Amino acid sequence: MMGRRALGRRFGWLWAAYAVSAYGSGLGFGALPLVAVLVLRAGPAEVSTLSAVGPAVGALIAVPFAPWVEFRRKRPVMIAMDLARFAAMATIPVAYAFGRLGFAQLLVVSAVVAAARIAFGAASGAYLKALVRPEDLIIANARFESTNWSSIAVGPPLGGAAIALFGPVATVVADALSYLLSALGLTAIRGREEAPQAGERSPVRARGLLDGWRHIMGDAALRALYLNNMLVSGLIMATEPLLAVLLLRQLGFPPWQYALAFAAPCLGGLVGSRLAHRVVARYGRHLVFRTVGTLRAVWLIGLVLVRPGVVGLVTVMAVELAIIVNMSLYTPVLAAYRLERTPKHLVARTLTAWSIGQQASIALCTALGGLLAGVTSPRTAITAAGLLILATPLLLPRQDRTPRPESSLSRA
Repeated sequence: MMGRRALGRRFGWLWAAYAVSAYGSGLGFGALPLVAVLVLRAGPAEVSTLSAVGPAVGALIAVPFAPWVEFRRKRPVMIAMDLARFAAMATIPVAYAFGRLGFAQLLVVSAVVAAARIAFGAASGAYLKALVRPEDLIIANARFESTNWSSIAVGPPLGGAAIALFGPVATVVADALSYLLSALGLTAIRGREEAPQAGERSPVRARGLLDGWRHIMGDAALRALYLNNMLVSGLIMATEPLLAVLLLRQLGFPPWQYALAFAAPCLGGLVGSRLAHRVVARYGRHLVFRTVGTLRAVWLIGLVLVRPGVVGLVTVMAVELAIIVNMSLYTPVLAAYRLERTPKHLVARTLTAWSIGQQASIALCTALGGLLAGVTSPRTAITAAGLLILATPLLLPRQDRTPRPESSLSRA
């Protein structure tokens, strides 16, 4: 079958390293806020600060990393970022064991992990483009996507059980070890990686820091997809804390039902990601962007209909399932298209710019959603997000555009 095409031993090691890290992160999903609540007795304001400020600072730290990643071999960068995340996360159980864990440390760890994640993603995207053939990029990204959703489906429930059995930092330890194992897996990849050309090794300059955004904004198709993706991601993620308050506090759902409502639909990610290559082969990439890109946005408003009891639980699961199936089909196609339209010497900076924009949008939309919910109610804020997201398909590209081999930007 086309979707099970062999992509080579080196890709196998890369995928294995990604899987180990993804499942570790799945086990440690929400670990830092949980540690803040369970160990430091942090209140809602502190938990919100940890969830927003740490990743925001990490995104700022990642900006000057982009040219540094661009002009170096990518596999050593990925290994270094895995080791940095391992070291940062490992400080938490050590400090906890000695009774020295503090809120400031959690903020620093959150920022370091966020910055390293962005740098790792930029390096891995550039490495993947060099590793597999262009026609296999959708298949490769679909395999990463399916792994990501399956880890979210099984990781958090297992993580909750681990915390109950072994204490509040158990999932932090698992997450830290997963980065170490990922680094070991990456070292097993054989074959010499091509170094950046001598002409590309230039000092980090202000222009170099912004070249990723310059490339995105100078390409009509990427610009449309970028703005659409920022708004869709921001509005969807903004509803997560609002839905937690609505389900757990106002509607009285027990925690296990809340966890089930989000974990079970993630299995739909396996369906969407496996269909991505076949759907593109049959209907074309542009139809995926227009149709599936629209379908992933129209379901969010359904969360407004949530009521107490089994019907409410089924409603949440159905809405989340519809969103995830479409997102998991759309995302690998977008990831492959983004790599195809980006010249080799700009991949790391473009992916960094993309990640920073998405992270900033999520932080902003979450903050605004929280403010609106505080003034009105969580259901009103969810309604606003559901209505706003209905306008996001207007940003999707209206024409099919073939990949450009080079960019108008000079090689900085």
